[in-house]
Amino acid sequence: EWTMKTSIVFLLCISVFPGFSQGRVVREDETGFAECNVFFPGQVPPEGFTEPFHVKICQQYNKEPRFATLYSTKDKIPLYSAFKFTKPAQSEEESWLVEPQIDDPENDLHEMVHEANIGGTVANLGANQALTSDYVGSGYERGLLNPSLLNEEDFQVATYTLTNAVPLSPALSKSWHRDIGKVVEQALIPHCSKMDHLYLLAGAIPSSVQVKGKVSVPESLWLAACCDAPEGWSLGLVKKINDENSLADLTVKELEKQLLPGVHLFKGSCGEDKQTQEKREAVLQVVSQIRSGEQVGASNNQETKESGWVRRVAGIIATPFIKLLELLIYIFVELVKFVFYILWLIVKRVVGTILDGVYSLWNGMVSYLKAVSMVLISIPYDVGRVIINIFLGFLQIVRDVLSLTYRILSIPVGFVLHLAAFPYHSICAIPSVLKDMATGIGGTFSLVIDATATVLHGFYYLAGHIVKRFVPKGSSDD
Repeated sequence: EWTMKTSIVFLLCISVFPGFSQGRVVREDETGFAECNVFFPGQVPPEGFTEPFHVKICQQYNKEPRFATLYSTKDKIPLYSAFKFTKPAQSEEESWLVEPQIDDPENDLHEMVHEANIGGTVANLGANQALTSDYVGSGYERGLLNPSLLNEEDFQVATYTLTNAVPLSPALSKSWHRDIGKVVEQALIPHCSKMDHLYLLAGAIPSSVQVKGKVSVPESLWLAACCDAPEGWSLGLVKKINDENSLADLTVKELEKQLLPGVHLFKGSCGEDKQTQEKREAVLQVVSQIRSGEQVGASNNQETKESGWVRRVAGIIATPFIKLLELLIYIFVELVKFVFYILWLIVKRVVGTILDGVYSLWNGMVSYLKAVSMVLISIPYDVGRVIINIFLGFLQIVRDVLSLTYRILSIPVGFVLHLAAFPYHSICAIPSVLKDMATGIGGTFSLVIDATATVLHGFYYLAGHIVKRFVPKGSSDD
């Protein structure tokens, strides 16, 4: 319950950064990462990442490509982000974004947006990607694979997307960004003759450990660098999750063996077979100094080479003291963190108890007021219903009485009316009977006359016929 409350407060407190950051999920039928292919040597992305849950994202800001990301919808973390070094800017306020099209490909939002501004416009939000709520209360930070400190302005804003973040402990996240920043600025940039020819891949290897049963915690973090300038070279670095101070260097081929089978990070291995041993040793020397805690210069001039042995001797002598100082600082920091953690637990417990009490009291008051209100509202309703039922019952009784009275009175009244109407109907029928009798007598008399006339006419006709037959024609004139 405390985690849910904290999540709600955290989401409400996220500030909306002016402007917008946009990203485009690249379809399978498109080549590589579309506009973001410029972040790979020869514009050829790494090969071997062919699982159906591997999603290619061209991360953009203000309609310009800033870096490329291969995202695992199964592990809910990026497998790598490809970028170039730009002039670092001042630290920006974190303003986290999500990619709507990963969860809802049919959505009209074709750019990354602030999670708090999405509302209900994205279907299945969080089904294929991590959300802020997955990190809240987990003890893990959203660690950036492409660190914001290696980017300037618009590039830096674009890095604060959950598709560029993996779960890291606060100490490991800080150590990763510190080490990568130093390696890039002090070891890689000075040894690549053209800065825009330095290509960087920062990735994570997922483990079986998951945050809240959803987001995979990396087994290790890695960085692959490729300088394809005339003096080409490449380098790989790995940091184990269980050791925040680890930073192992290895070749790109050795790094590829730790990833998926058949993976090739750079086209032609970025000339790894042709690079000079001197160049590689120069880069690894600076990496070694960074690993031991020393600061190195930004250039590799002749004076630095001549005084290299002095620095190495000084480093050997100073390393135990530096390690002791780091240990003391680490102990002090851990003590301070422990004290603040205890205070945080106390404050959390006290505030949680107070909030739970206030919440319970509020629920009780609301329930009590609701019950009283329902009773008060039901009283006039029940009284009105009783009055209406009484009135309807009275009307039913009156109706039954009137119906019964009508039925009782209708029997004698009908008989009397029929009895009184009998003489009337009998007397009124006499003229009609007499008329019918007269009509019958007249018809009979007329029928007799007609019959007599018909018989006489028949005899006359018969006599005439006999006379004509038997009387001679000569005497017929007589």
